[in-house]
Amino acid sequence: MISLRELARLATEHAADLEHPVAPFRVGERVLDTDARPALMGVVNLSQDSWYRESVAPSAAAAVRRGIVLAAQGADVVDLGAESVVAGSTRVGPQDQIRALVPVVEELAAAGVAVSVESYHPEVVRAVLAAGAQVLNLTGSADDGAMFDLAAEFDAALVLCHVLGDNPRELTDTAVDRDPYPAMAAALGARVDLARARGVRAGICVDPGAGFGMARLTDPLERLRHQSVLLLHAFRLRSLGLPVCHALPAGFPYFEDEVRTAEGFFAVLAGLGGTGVYRTHEVPRVRAVLRAMADLPVD
Repeated sequence: MISLRELARLATEHAADLEHPVAPFRVGERVLDTDARPALMGVVNLSQDSWYRESVAPSAAAAVRRGIVLAAQGADVVDLGAESVVAGSTRVGPQDQIRALVPVVEELAAAGVAVSVESYHPEVVRAVLAAGAQVLNLTGSADDGAMFDLAAEFDAALVLCHVLGDNPRELTDTAVDRDPYPAMAAALGARVDLARARGVRAGICVDPGAGFGMARLTDPLERLRHQSVLLLHAFRLRSLGLPVCHALPAGFPYFEDEVRTAEGFFAVLAGLGGTGVYRTHEVPRVRAVLRAMADLPVD
């Protein structure tokens, strides 16, 4: 149960992390102080297999329209993806991803929209960064060296996702720790050090991977409970000195036909957990929730 008593215990147990300063998240010429104002990353899915139907764009023109609308609704960054990670979904090869993504990136960048691309293929990353993407949402770790070199070459910001496997489509059958944060902080810290050593100078934020990456958690309710732990404990990664990014869960087992309201609820948990960057399909809803959390008093 989430209660004030449990939240107070969590904050007291990790008090040093709660107040640890984090660097701003630099995206191109913009410097986002995520402690002063959380940043929003709106989602556009180019894969027809993506289950969140409201985010699916059936064409490049539709993807551009949705990206512009999301930016107008308050998204600081628009995140594009061309391959779903839903179990059983079609694999999309790098060249097909490039053909789908590059025209959308070019048009959104020309319209002044900051674009992120979710990928774990180096050839896709080179193509989209050359087309004008400013953020690499790195959902794999097998090619870190090549990816960090590309981010350095194009002065791109990084979202480093913690995934138990090479990428969300190739997970290892690893037991999920009851407290995953010590091992996660060590793994992400090493990757951040490598990125900086290879010349990445733009912003970096770290993502605990609540959206995917837990092959053992096949029970939907068990998975959702673990995701809630990741959200509420996110502030423990502030020890790395970087903002924390979360892809907000959908919580279908609880929310059912009200699933579009779920990300607003999980934004509250993420906000309590010190999240700085929110990846969401529901930008206006989550923006309203975060504004209320920032403005309403507790005394």
